[in-house]
Amino acid sequence: MVEVSYSTLKENLRKYFDKATNDNEAIIVKSNDNKNAVIISLDDYNEITKIKKNAEYLAKIERGYSQIAKGQGQIHELIDEEL
Repeated sequence: MVEVSYSTLKENLRKYFDKATNDNEAIIVKSNDNKNAVIISLDDYNEITKIKKNAEYLAKIERGYSQIAKGQGQIHELIDEEL
């Protein structure tokens, strides 16, 4: 991870974009008002998004197992719908 100020980033934008995309380096852009940002490659962003969605799905499954273990499950007939 690399930390740079907003002004340094502005002066060297191509350099830091290359670090993010070619070297898979996360660039933390620090601002004076503490509203910092991170520049990462699109591939890294997509991977993070995928991991987050998977974690959300796993949490739903865990909640379901927990409800079943507590006897809170319900039995339903399968619905066979033609698409």
